[in-house]
Amino acid sequence: MERSPKTYDLALLFSALADRTRLRLLNLMDGREVCVCYFVEILGQSQPKISRHLAYLRRAGIVAARREGKWMHYKIATPQHAGAARILRETLSVIEQEKSMQADLHRLKKACCAGETLVMLNGAPLPAPVAMALR
Repeated sequence: MERSPKTYDLALLFSALADRTRLRLLNLMDGREVCVCYFVEILGQSQPKISRHLAYLRRAGIVAARREGKWMHYKIATPQHAGAARILRETLSVIEQEKSMQADLHRLKKACCAGETLVMLNGAPLPAPVAMALR
């Protein structure tokens, strides 16, 4: 007897997208891989709180993580479920138009390109572009 493949949990996806902090994290990851220390700096929230939100996004299947030494890097992962991928793509498209989300991206760019590195980000790897099949 064959088992049917596990269905995608759309309720979990919608729950993941129903939080402003998680939307801000997704906005910062759109098209790039970002070290968690940048999220802490840009969003002004504690590392444990940011990590909890990132774990929620990972459980929803829309964020992937990788460790490099002591640094954790996060990027958007395209869900295999076509409907979920479309929902995520549309969500990213909508949030990138918000002024507050644009301000977060400006702070990220400023933190990455500042002549003087912020103390907290000293030695942190710069966000790196990633190829995404999402758009």
